[in-house]
Amino acid sequence: MQYLAPENTADAVALLSKSKGSVHVLAGGSDLLVRMKGGYVEPDVIVDIKHIKQMNGIKKTADGFIIGAAVSCAKLGEHVALRKAWPGVVEAANLIGSDQIQGRCTIVGNLCNASPAADSVPALIAANAVAVVHGPKGERDVDVAKIGTGPGKTSLKKGEVVESIRLPARSAKSADAYLRFTPRTEMDIAVVSAAVNLTLGAKGVIKDARVSLGAVAPRALLVPAAAKAIIGTTLDDAALAKLASACSAACNPIDDKRGTVAYRTKVAAVLGRRAAESAYARAGGKK
Repeated sequence: MQYLAPENTADAVALLSKSKGSVHVLAGGSDLLVRMKGGYVEPDVIVDIKHIKQMNGIKKTADGFIIGAAVSCAKLGEHVALRKAWPGVVEAANLIGSDQIQGRCTIVGNLCNASPAADSVPALIAANAVAVVHGPKGERDVDVAKIGTGPGKTSLKKGEVVESIRLPARSAKSADAYLRFTPRTEMDIAVVSAAVNLTLGAKGVIKDARVSLGAVAPRALLVPAAAKAIIGTTLDDAALAKLASACSAACNPIDDKRGTVAYRTKVAAVLGRRAAESAYARAGGKK
């Protein structure tokens, strides 16, 4: 196995492009190292991106926030401005693993691992986040919702690497929230998860919203029908009921020992409703 540690994004792209065999990117390693130890993958080449300066910071700009691919989830939780602007994204990231894992894991690694149950992904999709992808043909922006294509599979092409995640700037009276259900309170993956991001207009009326679900399909879902159900409302009971129904209708989960299809479908409705209520309250809405 060959271990490579480039110091800039261009070198990382060059190494990923020319390397042959099983090539893996190492960000935090909290997924990759576990899979290696379990014998699920045997990399021929590992490209470690932790030494790349462009990937190791959080920047607040007029357009929002730029989060480097190698930034740990613990660092996200320590960033006051990010936590204030995007509490749902941060709370989702901070649910990944234990305190020890938090010091290593990254939201980009969580995204590119492409687990349907990844915690950070529904929150990023609800936030309308964009992945900044670098490759042999240059740079391109990809909606986070389009990175994962199925369990363990992404839309990234050979030689491509995600350099950062961009979160948009916040408008007034906006907020997000993320909730998940797990059999245990810690050190477990979501049986179902839900994220809601919304913006209020006059008199507490929701003028924009995005709803995303995790662990209920081969990849995290954006659920436009659930967002449509609450836009133009003050999140009354009728709107919440329609949102819950839309969340259930969007589900296409597996049936396994962690949860049946019927159970996941029902819980998706409950979590979607609760996440919407939390985001609404955070945005300043009153019921």
